[in-house]
Amino acid sequence: MSLEKNIMDHMKEAMKAKDTIALEALRAIKSAIILAKTEAGAGDELSAEDEIKMLQRLVKQRKDSATIYTEQGRADLAEPELAQVAVIEKFLPAQLTEAEVEVVVAKIITDNGFSGMAAMGQIMGLASKELAGKTDGKTISNVVKKLLA
Repeated sequence: MSLEKNIMDHMKEAMKAKDTIALEALRAIKSAIILAKTEAGAGDELSAEDEIKMLQRLVKQRKDSATIYTEQGRADLAEPELAQVAVIEKFLPAQLTEAEVEVVVAKIITDNGFSGMAAMGQIMGLASKELAGKTDGKTISNVVKKLLA
């Protein structure tokens, strides 16, 4: 089932259950899908890779907002953002743990003979391609810094 149809089904369920937070998150996903489809050069359907990138972007936006709200002492605004993150993450493939990411990054470093912080950009590029959709860039960056330090 396509992501769009899946979202529509979940929206109907959220409407019936009067779950406003889930409904808001699902509407945001639907809006992002429509925007992606209407962009110049976009086809009729989004690829699975594009869908994952879009969902990860939505999750990152909400996590960033929640962080800002928390820093400003506004837990009342941070909680709905984090609840929306949980709803959106249901549509993402299972994310790797930091230990699993560390194994992949360590393999990239040893296979290519990288050393020192100067190689961070090259490692990040290779790791981002290999781990696309499986973890976020921030986790990859933290692991690379940890292994190169």
